[in-house]
Amino acid sequence: MEIDTTAPAVANGQIQIDASPEVVFDVLSDLSGWPSWNSNVRSISVSGPVQPETTFRWKAGGATMSSILKVVSPPSEIGWTGRAMGIDAVHVFQLEGRNGGTLATSQESFRGLIPSVLKGYSRKVLKRGIDDILSALKVEAERRAGSARNSP
Repeated sequence: MEIDTTAPAVANGQIQIDASPEVVFDVLSDLSGWPSWNSNVRSISVSGPVQPETTFRWKAGGATMSSILKVVSPPSEIGWTGRAMGIDAVHVFQLEGRNGGTLATSQESFRGLIPSVLKGYSRKVLKRGIDDILSALKVEAERRAGSARNSP
């Protein structure tokens, strides 16, 4: 899945995680569990199984977003589109086994009036959001991987 690279606001980031792609994908695909590890997500409701075209509504920051899963390809990719406050977003995570763990890449694009008028601000917000979610994902996936390694 590709983000909208021509959108007014685009950001991406990568992080190395000491957990398998399967564990990292499990964290990301457990949509209902997002508020437990991602402090930016206050609530979420999912309308069905985690598969393409399933919709979910969630609150993050000051916005309520309506999103649709577009790609669910365990354990390598999950992506969705969403809309909030007149902004059309595309967000994708790609996971690659590397160095005994996972290289997680996150990319997102914003299109709409606000990102068009406030490009610099929108890009900063987007980049901060990606960096925050990757950091939180690393902590949670490594916690889960450590728990799995330490259980009998």
